[in-house]
Amino acid sequence: MLRVLVFGLTLAFAAGASAQLYRWVDKDGRVRYSDTPPPGVKATTLQPPSGAAAPAAPAPGDAAAKDAKKGPLTPAEQEAEYRKRQLGAQKAREKEEQAGRDAQAKQENCARAKETLAGLESGQRIARTDASGERYYVDDDQRAAEIAKARQSVSAWCA
Repeated sequence: MLRVLVFGLTLAFAAGASAQLYRWVDKDGRVRYSDTPPPGVKATTLQPPSGAAAPAAPAPGDAAAKDAKKGPLTPAEQEAEYRKRQLGAQKAREKEEQAGRDAQAKQENCARAKETLAGLESGQRIARTDASGERYYVDDDQRAAEIAKARQSVSAWCA
């Protein structure tokens, strides 16, 4: 008894799914849709919807449009597409890692430039060694020149 009931319900739903759909314009100029057109009106038969929703039409020149025209991919083509995606993801990761390393180096250089500037502006005597290894103290003119260089470094690295 249950089988007959399930079979009857299946037939009822299948009949509703296979109904034709018509489109026409009424006397007021409004577009109407129905499963039965009125007599004496020129009605256009519409295609019934498929079981699944139809995908949106791809834009012309789109790579997906080319793939849709080809049909399903073979296993070798699927493997090639997979490897292509993996390679693209790896390149993106490497680029992101490089950007992180560059940002870290920039922060370190900024901190070093700020320390150098703070040391030069502190007013303490600064000693340097020359090419022969002898120690000498920086005079005020040299200090001013080094402060100017340090400020340029701070503005370059910390901007």
